[in-house]
Amino acid sequence: MSTTLQNDLFMRAALSQQTERPPVWFMRQAGRFMPEYWEIKNKYTFLEMCKTPEIAADVTMLPVNLLGIDAAILFSDILVTAEAMGGALSFEQGVGPRFANPVRTYDDAQKLAGAECVDKLQYVANAIREIQQRLNGSIPLIGFAGAPFTILSYLVEGGSTRDFKRTKLMLNNEPALAHLILQKIADLTIAYLNMQIEAGVNAVQLFDSWASALSWNDYTEFSHKYNKYILDNLNRTVPVISFAKGASVFAPLMIETKPDVISVDWNADLLNLKKTLPEGIAVQGNLDPFIMYADKPVIKAKIHELFERMRGEKGFICNLGHGISPDMPFDHVKFAIDTIKEFRY
Repeated sequence: MSTTLQNDLFMRAALSQQTERPPVWFMRQAGRFMPEYWEIKNKYTFLEMCKTPEIAADVTMLPVNLLGIDAAILFSDILVTAEAMGGALSFEQGVGPRFANPVRTYDDAQKLAGAECVDKLQYVANAIREIQQRLNGSIPLIGFAGAPFTILSYLVEGGSTRDFKRTKLMLNNEPALAHLILQKIADLTIAYLNMQIEAGVNAVQLFDSWASALSWNDYTEFSHKYNKYILDNLNRTVPVISFAKGASVFAPLMIETKPDVISVDWNADLLNLKKTLPEGIAVQGNLDPFIMYADKPVIKAKIHELFERMRGEKGFICNLGHGISPDMPFDHVKFAIDTIKEFRY
């Protein structure tokens, strides 16, 4: 698939092949730090944007046209799977996602749909086809889904949380209930990602955004087990990226899921971590997103520091350790992308 792309840097790096410079894309690269995003957002609700293929394509294309990144990522949200399962999802300005019907009992869990509800997510496949028409082979398109533990935490808490109290109480006091919910999420996630692959994405990323909330043993039982089940059952015709906020700790387990790429947060020395991985697993990361607030000479120095550290390594995709924050200066993000694209090994 990479041979048909005008810019296949990302695909080559994802497959641990040599590249003349690190390819770059940023998590949340089509988002609230862009004035152009708000021009669209002020006309529609967030879910309307996700569910209308033409609008999702418009937003996906913003960083392609304005930043010149090496890979686009589908504009959607990890919680669309939770909504398809029966979660009453809404997004409140300044608050974030909310579920009006949190899942906290066996009765709640039994009401959740599983893989059979994947047809409700057909709008995502339609968006992928629309985006690929617009990209026209210029750069690859990344699809994605939320990992089961991360989705579970939103369903159980009823929204975002700082301490994961209800979630951890369920893991400790009612592990069988947690496993019931996690299995349903995992089954749907397999069907959902395979649908995206069939629709034409060039790669997929599994986002375990809140894995860092877990102890090693809890991560093993309630996260890793299901992530491995998902990757074992994917149509592996495109590269698969496994992202966990906590990858700097959990990478030895993440290896067992056999991803093509492990996306690493900023707590690790990326070269040291890569040397612990089997040959053929690439790394993605791992700039601290807060660098984007710094003065431009600092941004450039930090990027060059990382790149010099990774010099000579095959399989390195430049990204942030997590997503771009809404108030990060657009011109700083653009400067970072330009700095990366000017670099040569």
